[in-house]
Amino acid sequence: MPSAAAVGSAGAADEIGDTLADTENPVALPTLPIDEPTLQMTFRFNNSPFVGREGKYVTSRQLRERLEKELQSNVALHVEDRGEEFIVSGRGLLHLGILVENMRREGYELSVGKPEVVYHKDAQGNRLEPIEHLVIDVPTEVVGPVMQLVGERRAEMTHMSTAGKRTQLEFTIPARGLIGLRSRVLTATAGEVVMNHRFAKYGPYRGEIGKRGNGVMVATETGAVTGYALMQLAERGVMFVEPGQAVYEGQIVGEHCKENDIPVNVVRKKNLNNIRTSVKEATVTLKAPRRISLEAAMEYIEQGEMVEVTPQSVRLRKIHLNENDRKRALRAAAAGS
Repeated sequence: MPSAAAVGSAGAADEIGDTLADTENPVALPTLPIDEPTLQMTFRFNNSPFVGREGKYVTSRQLRERLEKELQSNVALHVEDRGEEFIVSGRGLLHLGILVENMRREGYELSVGKPEVVYHKDAQGNRLEPIEHLVIDVPTEVVGPVMQLVGERRAEMTHMSTAGKRTQLEFTIPARGLIGLRSRVLTATAGEVVMNHRFAKYGPYRGEIGKRGNGVMVATETGAVTGYALMQLAERGVMFVEPGQAVYEGQIVGEHCKENDIPVNVVRKKNLNNIRTSVKEATVTLKAPRRISLEAAMEYIEQGEMVEVTPQSVRLRKIHLNENDRKRALRAAAAGS
């Protein structure tokens, strides 16, 4: 049997895409093209006050080594080293989410930023963005709400067909429009949706897409959450934390019922005194907190926010933990623009 060798189009050996060929006649097959990344996120080492409590690998050096190891097998991944942070690009939010989930299971602590689309430019300098082919299969009675949700994200319908009680809708949609869409469609259809998408092409920029409709509640103190504090905030929105849970300054602890962000003290305790009252305190039942998964957290955050990922926890936080630092950053960004 003749011996074999791995050869590539550039003559290098032991690379992904190499051809296994006879050493006497090493003819390489054409290299298969690999789709370019369409989405990128910022990876940073965890610098929250709770760093090192749950994970084994917490430094930027360990994070760099792990990403370099991932590049050896994950051919669709790109990593740009910027010293204290890394710009990691991949083929969509699921691709990057799987990497983050694997890292947290291995004992890593890190923070990841808001997913952003990778833009290109054509020969005339016009901005191009990745366009995805989206297929949604839903019950016919909820077609209207689904079309409204997708239409708000600059999607264009290409096909619609109905068979029995279900309808299949096909769209072309910007990749950035898919961020956060899955959870909203699941809610609108009560979970009765089959949804998939794939990269189609780079096309002209389709315009702005609306951001998150509600602001967030940001903790102002570090400590354990109290039921008394949550009771005072019950009318302000939906909480992400529960009594007894440890939080730190700058952590996002709930969703505000209005558009603006507000600082809240969720560790406040009731002042005790020696004065009796004739009326007993009414028993108050707190609403259950909203549980946020890793994927939902990555879809939820906006600019200036990050997801803190540890082997045991997923926390939402502001990049600048101190309120005064956040105000200075906003003023600097406004002056720069």
